[in-house]
Amino acid sequence: MSVVKHSSDRILTTHAGRLEASSMTEVISKQADAGIDIISDGELGKIGFGFPYYGRRLAGLATRKINPGETAWMGGNTGERAEFAEFYKALNFERLLPPERTICNGAISYIGEQEVANDLAVFKKALAEAGARAEETFMCVLAPGWLEHFFHNEHYPNDEQYLFALADAMKHEYEAIVGAGFILQLDDPALPDTYDMIVPTPTIAEYRKFAEVRIDALNHALEGLPEDRVRYHICWGSWHGPHTHDLPLKHLVDLMLKVKAGAYSVEAANPRHEHEWKVWKDVKLPDGKILIPGVVSHASNVVEHPELVADRIALYASLVGRENVIAGTDCGLGLRVHPQIAWAKLKALSEGAALASRQLWGH
Repeated sequence: MSVVKHSSDRILTTHAGRLEASSMTEVISKQADAGIDIISDGELGKIGFGFPYYGRRLAGLATRKINPGETAWMGGNTGERAEFAEFYKALNFERLLPPERTICNGAISYIGEQEVANDLAVFKKALAEAGARAEETFMCVLAPGWLEHFFHNEHYPNDEQYLFALADAMKHEYEAIVGAGFILQLDDPALPDTYDMIVPTPTIAEYRKFAEVRIDALNHALEGLPEDRVRYHICWGSWHGPHTHDLPLKHLVDLMLKVKAGAYSVEAANPRHEHEWKVWKDVKLPDGKILIPGVVSHASNVVEHPELVADRIALYASLVGRENVIAGTDCGLGLRVHPQIAWAKLKALSEGAALASRQLWGH
């Protein structure tokens, strides 16, 4: 039974979930070969946030044509896209958007029991075949507030009822993963990321009220689950763009820490956010909790030097305590950098953690 472990005698390593490989056995073996302690199923076979995947897990979803002025999901219309319109036109961002919009047009309920059972069985079988010994194993699932990005509500009278319906449904999947002995990672880029998707831009106070409802819905879904079996991941989106409109961490760190989780995974190596280690000078990590700062980034093909990784780890250890730090990645590396680069980054991560461990424990 996996629980979120502290770095009791060395800095443990992990990543944000998504990787690429030809099979799950291979993705597990490669994580072990790279020296990663806390491994996932690589989210293999789980690519996509739309109807083809979630239509098998949630009742109440459908698709329809996109109306004039709409985008397929919330991320298609942002302040950053307006400011850097020439860049996004050259990037041909629209090619990434689906041709239809997934909508909620009925009561949401969970119908994915067999789907999640298959996911769990495949992961367990691959772990046995790979023979890899991991400190912990985890699986990623989207938080209700992130699901909301991809399924436009056309059924419930308000956001709160819709979000709590999503929470009630997804709770089944969360419980299944924890019940199977894995760590549950809740992926929620929505916490910081939605800020720039609301047009016109809200005030910080307005946005915090908006975000609090999403945190409440997530905690509702986590009710009854042990916090030491849950970790919570936020980032500012995985696209390779300027990120000039990202909401600073200082405006939402207290909301993040309200989530009923044992560990918090935060983007920290991206050059738009690396300076935000300073937040932890003033914010106390709650007793017993773990911080998983990203110390290698998904946003660059440059492979971080292990000494730089060690420096980043040591900095966070000085702020929250060495035993409360697990070294991670900013976001999933799969589909964000070439697989060969991704595995090299994970190797640099584990080598940097070993260097930091020698500095911090003297061995």
